[in-house]
Amino acid sequence: MKWNLQENVPGEFPFAAGVFPFKREGEDPARMFAGEGGPERTNKRFHYVSFGLPAKRLSTAFDSVTLYGENPNIRPDIYGKIGNSGVSICTLDDAKKLYSGFDLCNPSTSVSMTINGPSATICAFFMNAAIDQQCEKYIIENGLEQAVNEKIDKIYADKKIERPKYNGALPEGNNGLGLFLLGVTGDQVLPIEVYEKIKTNTLIQVRGTVQADILKEDQAQNTCIFSTEFSLKIMGDMQAYFIKNKINNFYSVSISGYHIAEAGANPISQLAFTLSNGFSFIEYYLSRGMHIDDFAPNLSFFFSNGIDPEYAVIGRVARKIWAKALKYFYKGNDRSQKLKYHIQTSGRSLHAQEIDFNDIRTTLQALYAIYDNCNSLHTNAYDEAITTPTEESVRRAMAIQLIINKELGLAKNENPIQGAFIIEELTDLVEEAVYQEFDRITERGGVLGAMETMYQRSKIQEESMYYEMQKHTGELPLIGVNTFLSSNGSPTILPQEVIRSTT
Repeated sequence: MKWNLQENVPGEFPFAAGVFPFKREGEDPARMFAGEGGPERTNKRFHYVSFGLPAKRLSTAFDSVTLYGENPNIRPDIYGKIGNSGVSICTLDDAKKLYSGFDLCNPSTSVSMTINGPSATICAFFMNAAIDQQCEKYIIENGLEQAVNEKIDKIYADKKIERPKYNGALPEGNNGLGLFLLGVTGDQVLPIEVYEKIKTNTLIQVRGTVQADILKEDQAQNTCIFSTEFSLKIMGDMQAYFIKNKINNFYSVSISGYHIAEAGANPISQLAFTLSNGFSFIEYYLSRGMHIDDFAPNLSFFFSNGIDPEYAVIGRVARKIWAKALKYFYKGNDRSQKLKYHIQTSGRSLHAQEIDFNDIRTTLQALYAIYDNCNSLHTNAYDEAITTPTEESVRRAMAIQLIINKELGLAKNENPIQGAFIIEELTDLVEEAVYQEFDRITERGGVLGAMETMYQRSKIQEESMYYEMQKHTGELPLIGVNTFLSSNGSPTILPQEVIRSTT
C-alpha cells in the first residue's frame, strides 16, 4: 500500500516513475535550444539540428533586445545586442521566416519559445505564423496561387514598396512553407469565413510552449518589462483565450527552475521555488474564475539538471508533489495531476578551462534526465562557456542524446532506476526538504509575500556565493578547473571557431 501511494508504476498516481506508462515511440525527448542572428540564420540552425529526425522539436532562444520588448535599433545600448545569444524577432514576418519549412500543425512538430516579458506578443506572432501556413496550404491545394499573388502585388504596389522575402538561400530541409504570405496575413487574401475556419482548426492542432513565467524573472533572470501584477494579468488573459479557443496542445506557461538554478540556487531551492511559483499561478487563475481542469493541463515545467545527486530525482519528486497537491487539494482530474517538464543540462557546470571535459559532464546530466523519464531534453554544447554553439559542437551535443537513446542498452528499459535504494531514499529526502522550504515561504506570506522581502533572490545569491567559494577553495573538486590540471595549468583556450551575432 505504501509503495502504491509513494511510488507506483509509471503512468499511475503519484507518477513518481513517469506520467505515461511507456516512453513515446517514434519521438525521442531531444529538443535542442537555438537562436542566433536574424530569423534566417536561426532557421538554418533549426533545420540543421532536426534534419533526418522523425519529430521536429524546436526550442527558441531570443536575443536580449527581443526579451526586453525593444525593436532592433542603432541606439548604442541596443545595436551591439541584436541577434547576440539569441534570435532577433520583432515582426510577424520574422516569425514566419524563423519557422519556415516546418509544418507547425503537424503532430510531430512542436515549438518551445523562451520569452517572458513580451510573451503574449511573441506567442501571437507564432500563432499567426501557424495560421498563415495553413492558409498557404489551402491556397496551393485549391490552385489559388496566381489570384493571391496578384492581390499581394497590388497591396505592395499601392504601398510603393517591395514585397518582403526570405534573405538568402533556403537551407537543406526547408521546402519554403510559410513564406508565400510574407508581408500579409491570410484574412487579407482569403474569404473571411474560410480564414476563420482555418484559424479555428489551427489553434486546436498547434503544439508547443511559451515560457511566460514572470515570477522567476523577478526572482532570478530579471527580464521584467512590466510590473508583476500586470504581467500576471497578461498571463491570465492568455490562459483565458486558450480555454475559449480550445487550445489544448500548447502550453501557456513553462514554469521555470532553470534560470533559478543558473542564477545560483541549489537543486532543493530550484525545485521548491519552481513548484511554489506553479501553485501561485494556479491560485491566480482560480481567482479569475477558471476551472482547474481547464488550465492545469496547459501548465508545463522547465528544470536544470546539474551533477549533484539530488538532480537524479528532481523529476520524480516534482511529479509526486504536483500530483498530490492537484489531486487532494485542488481536486484536479488525472490529466491535471500529470506534471510534464523539459529539462536542460546545466550551463553553470560548463567551464572555459578544459572545455572538452564539458561533454562528459553533459553526458552524465543527460543520463540523469533520461533515466528519470523527462518529457524533453536539451543537451548543452561543450563550447558554450566561450561562444554561441557552432555546428560542430551542436552536432556533438545532439550525439550525446542519440547515443544514449539509440545505443545504450539500459536506456532502452522503460523504467531503469525505480526500486534502487539510493533513488527511493533520495526521493524521500528531497521531497521532505522541499516541503520544509514551502514552510519557509509560507511564513513570509507565500510566494508574492516572500518576493516583497526579496527572500528568493537573497537565498539564490547566498547559494551562488557558497558554490563559487567551494569552487575557489577546491573543496568542490572540478576536474580540469581546480584539480587534475594539465601540465600547463589548464588555461582557457579558445576553440577553433567562435561565433558571434555578426558572423
